[in-house]
Amino acid sequence: MAPFILKIFKMAISVDTVYKTVLLILNKEQRGYMTPDEFNRIGTQVQRELFEKCFEDLNQQVRIPQTDMDYADRVAATDEKIAEFKTESDQLIAEKAIGVTNPVSNTFTVPSELYKLGSVTYEPSSNIYPEMQRLGRSEFYNIRKAPLTTPTKQFPIYLYEDNKCIVYPSDITNVSDIKMQYVKKPSDIRWGYYVGNQGQYIFDTNTFIKTGLPPQPNFLINSLLNNFFTEPQTSGNSVIYTGLTAASTGITYTGSGVGLVFDMTVNATGVISDLTVTNPGLGYAINDTITISSSVYQLQQPSTPRNALILFTQNTLYPGTTFGNVEFGLHTSEQTEAILNILLYAGIVIRDPQIVQAAQSELQQDKQNEKS
Repeated sequence: MAPFILKIFKMAISVDTVYKTVLLILNKEQRGYMTPDEFNRIGTQVQRELFEKCFEDLNQQVRIPQTDMDYADRVAATDEKIAEFKTESDQLIAEKAIGVTNPVSNTFTVPSELYKLGSVTYEPSSNIYPEMQRLGRSEFYNIRKAPLTTPTKQFPIYLYEDNKCIVYPSDITNVSDIKMQYVKKPSDIRWGYYVGNQGQYIFDTNTFIKTGLPPQPNFLINSLLNNFFTEPQTSGNSVIYTGLTAASTGITYTGSGVGLVFDMTVNATGVISDLTVTNPGLGYAINDTITISSSVYQLQQPSTPRNALILFTQNTLYPGTTFGNVEFGLHTSEQTEAILNILLYAGIVIRDPQIVQAAQSELQQDKQNEKS
């Protein structure tokens, strides 16, 4: 009998739904239009405001007597909103990785995405997983000096300053033994798009990957550095290669990226006529190169063999394009407030006081309902 596996899926707020709702409200009475770039910037600002507001709301609610009825406990409901951003360090993911000082010491840099540090645990290969005690500077000095309170691996301590954790005892130096549990910063939202045949903006359902390549038809071909000078062949057909990677036969990659998969079409004259990314990969950077051997993929006439060279530029990676989307990281219960706050900013941008007043009125009513 196969084991039962429970999977929990995070329910994010759809960036496409929010943007189209905002446009619908703005256009209902022809009051203006918000471009995708304006929406992305305003949406990011609104998300950060609602995210930081959760901590103030939690601080306020813990001082008020709460009901123990399901779904009515406001402390639990507010903490659930923050839980969308709770995570743990992971050395395999760049933004979640704990930094290592050089030379190796007992000082560790927190992950780049960290917003508020929760706890730090010492997790060596043994079965000892103690939570480290966080101390202030004065306590830190005094505890280290006292013989009875000197930190040990069973009872470690740390000082958190300048985005670094100084851990004691000082022989704890292996970054793989340290785990940090924290609240991460919200990612910038992104309503990505490509332009349709009529010049309209079409939502790109692909997920934005900062160090990946957009999986759009023929997009990668713009990164070809070599223009091939070939003689037309009297006969022959196009050849399609699918599932190529940076490690495929006849392909040489320079850089540290992984996971890229693409398809390539070589036409009858030996020229690459199509390059389509099917998996964006990650970890790619400007000036990375892919060299495709002419002898393996018949890119040119045998008399004038010439390799193809793909050079990654700023416009090759996701950040240099309009492609890819990033959903709101907020709890789904925040969707209405997010839309109202975006409309509030939209009224300021397009200088329409009626939109501002209407949005402010709705927000004020929501706040009264939450606090009462």
